[in-house]
Parts: sequence; structure tokens; C-alpha cells
Amino acid sequence: MKMEVAEHLTALEIEGRRLAAAAAVSGPDAEVPSCPDWVVRDLVRHQGGVHRWATGIVATPRCEPWDVEDLEELAGAWPSDASLLEWFLEGHQALLAALAKAEPDLACWTFLRAPSPLAMWSRRQAHETTVHRVDAELAAGLALSPLLPSFAADGVDELLRCFVPRPKVNLRADPPRTLRVRCLDDPGDWLVEIGPEGTDTREGSDGADCSVSGSAADLYLSLWNRPGREHLTVEGDGSTLAMFLERVQVRW
Repeated sequence: MKMEVAEHLTALEIEGRRLAAAAAVSGPDAEVPSCPDWVVRDLVRHQGGVHRWATGIVATPRCEPWDVEDLEELAGAWPSDASLLEWFLEGHQALLAALAKAEPDLACWTFLRAPSPLAMWSRRQAHETTVHRVDAELAAGLALSPLLPSFAADGVDELLRCFVPRPKVNLRADPPRTLRVRCLDDPGDWLVEIGPEGTDTREGSDGADCSVSGSAADLYLSLWNRPGREHLTVEGDGSTLAMFLERVQVRW
């Protein structure tokens, strides 16, 4: 992971405010095209609940696993539409404060590989909030705010190196297949090895069954199941990429 905790916190602050601004434009009843079962109210409640969940883990700190099935229960009760964005921003600021105050050697529960728990939570919340900011802007019909190549590549790295290899992800192939993902505006280059027992990701190389390349931002959006796929270049067996996109569905 190339980015530092401070850089992730800066992104988290910016993206949370962008999400709230887009939600103010769309209104709570606008449909979210990238999350078909949601309207903006659901989106803001979800992200506000996730921020409070992450704050509870970091600030306590909580060392045992805490998978929250019911974010409404965690939130206490959902706010009214009139106070929804204020509620969201309060939770967003509380998360930023908890992460900023945490010691570098913070010990708490994590669920992805990272150099430290603080690095994991700062990175995860920065990208979680960014992806849902994209959802809010799509719902509002706004042009998407730009992503820095380094930040977008960092999000691709988190997906390919941390999320995809987890046993719970149903990405397997027999005979094995390989997918190369390469940024054109950042050094990011990954080889996803998909086998019968699961998936592993390492630095990219030639000779993959399928190679997909594009800007870091377009790869970020596409691999996180958001718009941008039309700007990518696919070489080799396109069914390998299609299998990846079908089985790695990140829409929460």
C-alpha cells in the first residue's frame, strides 16, 4: 500500500462532504442507478451507519469481530429526512476525529490485510465513502468528481489484493485463469490468479489469459461495479474479465 494514513484521511474528509452535497441536490427519494434497490435515503443511511460502526471499532477500541447485520440498530433509529444530512455529517466527522486521534500502534479488529489496523480502517473508509459518493453523484445526475490516479490505483489494489483473495469471495476457476489489470496513468499493475481453490494477486506480468487496461479512475469505477467499463481496453479472453465482474459484485 503506497498511500499514508494522512492521505486516506484527507480523501475521507473530501469524499464525505461530496457525498452529502450530492445527496442535497438529488433529494432523499432519488433512485441510485448503481445500487438498483436503493434510493438516496438508503445510501446516506447506509454510509452514515458504516461510519458509526467503524468509529465504534476504532475509538473503543474493539478487538473482537463485529459484523453488524442491522445498521439501524447500531444507529439507534434512522433520522428524519430533514435531519438526514446533518446526521450523516456528524457521523462522518466523528469517524475522522477517531482516526486522527488514534495512535499508530492502535490494536483493534480488522478484516482486511494492511500494515496496521489504523492503516486498514483509514483506507477502507476512504474508499467505501468514495464509491458511495460516486453513487450519490450518479443519483443526482452530476458529473463525477475526478479521482487522483494514485488514489484510484490504491482502491484497485485494495480490491484485488485484499478483498478478492478472501475465502468468502466466490471467484474460482478450473482450469485456472489469469487476469492482468494495468493502469495507464499510474504504475499499478496486478496479476489476478484465479484457481479452483481461490484467488491470489501479485504484481502484473505478460502472458495473462486476459489483460484489461485503462486509467486508474476507470479501472477503479469498473471493478467496483460502477460506470467506466466502456473506456477500458480488453485483450485476450474477455470471458475471464466477464467472470470476474459477474462474481465480484460489490454494490453495498
